[in-house]
Amino acid sequence: MRADEIEEMFARLQELNPHPTTELEYTTPFELLVAVILSAQATDAGVNKATRRLYPLANTPQAILALGEDGLKKHIATIGLFNAKAKNVIATCAILVERHGGEVPRDRAALEALPGVGRKTANVVLNTAFGEPTMAVDTHIFRVANRTGLAPGKDVRAVEDALLRRVPPPYLQDAHHWLILHGRYVCKARKPDCPQCVVRDLCHWPDKTSA
Repeated sequence: MRADEIEEMFARLQELNPHPTTELEYTTPFELLVAVILSAQATDAGVNKATRRLYPLANTPQAILALGEDGLKKHIATIGLFNAKAKNVIATCAILVERHGGEVPRDRAALEALPGVGRKTANVVLNTAFGEPTMAVDTHIFRVANRTGLAPGKDVRAVEDALLRRVPPPYLQDAHHWLILHGRYVCKARKPDCPQCVVRDLCHWPDKTSA
């Protein structure tokens, strides 16, 4: 994509959805952190269903530690890989209490040192909880960036770096939310809804679907 096409793409996405955000439900940085850890290989809807049960009872590191690993599992058992996720959440809570006063650090290295937190999760927390202009590249963003020609790359880090270079600064704060939602609901993996796409004319993908 040319720079003018990228500018136009994000102008249209912004007009369609001026204030995009994650579909995960949260009220604090800690709730967001736990929700993102739980969301690996799971749907946001499935995570929200579990956290609606969990958070009224325990929504701080101290409270989740008090539940214990087995107690936590009971609340998240509907989520895939819940055994491993419960272990990671408990370990993360212990580190937050011991090293960070029970608060979620606003620091990439400290976030990535938490069990169950990789670069993508750290980027989500930094962007959504703390307003940092980071780019959390998931499968949807990876697909949209490559398919449209917005920021082609062979792996997620290459796409992340390309997006940070190519997305115009005024749109960078919200860009990853727009791209995730576009990939989830329009530029879908198996059958993209090209006829309903607001950036169809800007997209460089040669195999667009017809009505």
